[in-house]
Amino acid sequence: MKLSVIGGGGVRSPLLAKSIAQRAKKLGITELVFMDIDEEKLRIYGGLSAELSRRLNPKLAFSMTKDPVEAVRDADYLITAIRVGGDSLRVQDERIALSLGVLGQETTGAAGFSFSMRSVPALAEYCELARRYAKPSIKVFNFTNPAGLVSQTLRDMGYDFTYGICDAPIGMLSQFAALYGVRPEELEGECYGLNHLSFFPSIRLHKKELLKELLMREDALEKTDLRYFEKDLLLHMGLGLNEYLYYFYYREKALSNILNAPSTRGERIEEINRRMTEELSGMDVKSDFEACLRCFERCYGERENAYMERETGIHRDSSPALSSGGDGYAGVALRFLEILKSGKAGTMILSVPNRGAIPGLKDDDVVEISCEITESSVRPHRFPEVDERALELIRRVKSYERFASRALRRRSIKDAVDCLMLHPLVNSYSLAKELCEKYLELNAPYCGGWS
Repeated sequence: MKLSVIGGGGVRSPLLAKSIAQRAKKLGITELVFMDIDEEKLRIYGGLSAELSRRLNPKLAFSMTKDPVEAVRDADYLITAIRVGGDSLRVQDERIALSLGVLGQETTGAAGFSFSMRSVPALAEYCELARRYAKPSIKVFNFTNPAGLVSQTLRDMGYDFTYGICDAPIGMLSQFAALYGVRPEELEGECYGLNHLSFFPSIRLHKKELLKELLMREDALEKTDLRYFEKDLLLHMGLGLNEYLYYFYYREKALSNILNAPSTRGERIEEINRRMTEELSGMDVKSDFEACLRCFERCYGERENAYMERETGIHRDSSPALSSGGDGYAGVALRFLEILKSGKAGTMILSVPNRGAIPGLKDDDVVEISCEITESSVRPHRFPEVDERALELIRRVKSYERFASRALRRRSIKDAVDCLMLHPLVNSYSLAKELCEKYLELNAPYCGGWS
């Protein structure tokens, strides 16, 4: 089985390589290809990934390439994790929104639309290559942000072999499992919503419902991603909340915190990545392997510990990335393969078409939801009763995503203004119009021809 990673020069690549190499034999993965158009980053992060893979699983055929056709040819699975324009354009996406008093978070906020203007055209090209050169049964797991909007648009373009993946929901379940001292797979979590806008109405351990208990536990508020919410909000909602809902439920606090911080999240990431890349570029991964690992662990730990710190004022202490047991977004893709390999039905959380699962949404609306996976189908769990407050927010953001998808497919300025005007964190025609103008100018080199 061949698995290829588009964006194999990204800073998360060593974590991905570690997870795949450790589970490749069990899953039947015999060939792993990391592809990136950035030759230097592929040399650095792909090279570290290659050495990790070799040491963990010398029988796994690992290769690197700049040629997307070579990566895609005869592939069974693709993982796409690209950042068109690099960290510098992420910073500009977010700063443009902030300059207008609008939250600029790159997935949940208005900046996500700007990022999608670059992401979608590039991903569509890779999907076309997959159609032409990959196995007929190819499945593409997209982690490129904004994952929900990107997944919606790719599906609307006819790429029905694409699935959106995110490690936030499964990460939260793993944190809950740790509180009870059990393996994550022992915990059953029912999830519905959109990417970075999902809700848990039920969390069970051996058939026992735990949700109300979890929302009351002080250690859950300290050691899990519920830490970003006040207990009274959690009890008021009676639902497990995706951490990105912080931007909606504490909008004014998030905006104030970011504007008063010395730098944005994007600027902090850009600085850490630049420093890490510069340090690693002077090392030889084979002779300095341990030193490379220490550099990566130190810098990546800075990234993780600063996660949402600017927005919330809350600092978290993460375990070292490569020595921890977590699989991140790789674990979501590998869970899919694990279910198929077992020959039995299994459940996991994916971004897939709704198909009647959540009432009040269209069948082709891409939602983030608990699914039953079999060899022949991916079926979202049905939720006949959905919290009305959650549904209202889901529907509003999905309206934004529908118009955004149409704007991206048609390169329509009118639809772009409409989508931003509908976005609950913009909610203004004048702001939407100005954001659209600035983002079109910023992204002209990547996606010209809008009218």
